Amino acid sequence: MRSTRIAISAAMLGALALPALSATPASASTVPTAATATPVVSCHNLPPLPYAVHAKAVTIRSKASSKSTALGVLYKSHKFSVSKKSGNWLYITDQTTGVKGWVSGTYVYRDVRMCWTD
Repeated sequence: MRSTRIAISAAMLGALALPALSATPASASTVPTAATATPVVSCHNLPPLPYAVHAKAVTIRSKASSKSTALGVLYKSHKFSVSKKSGNWLYITDQTTGVKGWVSGTYVYRDVRMCWTD
């Protein structure tokens, strides 16, 4: 049973490798490679992406605690700025409504930039 699986695996790998080995150098040179098609640019030196709300709405609280008093609601469409962090909590100013308070970093965070590795 085990030798049958090994034989089948070897046959599948051979079938996959055969087209790659039979390619002619002339046809291979006409296909642009990733290095020649687009320049690789590192983005590690770029500034971080802005904060965004990753839920329909987030409660703005008076303290950095889920049990503290709710002051308002931050919606995706609202403009806001982040002035400080404490653990997984962000102190924000909702510029749409003027409310200041803490929101959970679980729902308000920066997107991750996808970078090419050098």
